[in-house]
Amino acid sequence: MDNKQQILRQLREADGYLSGQHLSGRLGISRTAVWKIIGRLKKEGYPIEAVTNKGYRLLSVEGRDLFNREEIENRLQTEWAGHPLVFLTETGSTNADIFRLSDEGYPSGTLAVAAQQTAGKGRRGRTWISPPDVNVYMSILLKPPISPENAPMLTLVMALAVYQACEALYSEENVQFGIKWPNDIVVSRAGGPCRKICGILTEMRLEEKEIRDIVIGIGLNVNQDEFPEEIRETAGSLKLALGRDVGRAELTAEIWRHFEKDYEAFTEVQSLAPLKEEYERGLVNRGRRVRVLSPVDPFEGTAIGITDTGELTVRPDDGSPDREVASGEVSVRGVMGYV
Repeated sequence: MDNKQQILRQLREADGYLSGQHLSGRLGISRTAVWKIIGRLKKEGYPIEAVTNKGYRLLSVEGRDLFNREEIENRLQTEWAGHPLVFLTETGSTNADIFRLSDEGYPSGTLAVAAQQTAGKGRRGRTWISPPDVNVYMSILLKPPISPENAPMLTLVMALAVYQACEALYSEENVQFGIKWPNDIVVSRAGGPCRKICGILTEMRLEEKEIRDIVIGIGLNVNQDEFPEEIRETAGSLKLALGRDVGRAELTAEIWRHFEKDYEAFTEVQSLAPLKEEYERGLVNRGRRVRVLSPVDPFEGTAIGITDTGELTVRPDDGSPDREVASGEVSVRGVMGYV
């Protein structure tokens, strides 16, 4: 724990004011160093009151979106997911950051979190729009004991964890969350249209046909309230759905709490079978008509659910047998609208 974390913890646990002399003595640093750290905490949004001859006091932080390493680490309830945690105010791509950290020897579970990305990536080479200090961009390093052909299922495991976290934190606020197969997280308010709030990108590196490492990156629209015109009809955010600002540190910690549990269930059997029922509970495509955009054989039908390996089962309109659609081969769109 560094000096800033220690001072923040001291302020949280104090009943009243703490003098600069008290803090400098506890940490073994100068009062000037304490003053500088207090200044940094204030700049990050902590409401710290400073009174001459009394010292410093942390006021209530309820309702504030404080997003930094300390706030996330204080909330993490995981054994390995998110440990260690690297926090960046701005970066190019958290996926690229994690691959670099992996090359430096960081362990499985290492998490990179950023308040802004300048070179975020989406599926099929798309750009992920990344405004500053309103959303969550993060990537985790994994070195799973699985075969490479089973790695794509991890994207669905991650989608399930994000869905579960949103359900756990916000489902009482007249909003509905869902998973648009295979890995888009969507939200609707009071039965309105579904809007995408999260994208997930999984990248893998191999070494002699074995998995060297896997990175799963997440871009989550949290407190963003404006979108470019070209995506305005399909994109949304938690703030727009809930009508209030959302604490990003709490959401981040909740996602990894669910992911750790789901990941362990998946890797134990290298299958989505233990998670299938829960995933399908959130699957907004289920029971809806879809258009399968295959370059070879496009068709329309009704989505039934997923297989144990993550394919979408679709019942064609022409009465032919059910077909299993792989996410890497085709795109699925709703016949009426985004979902």
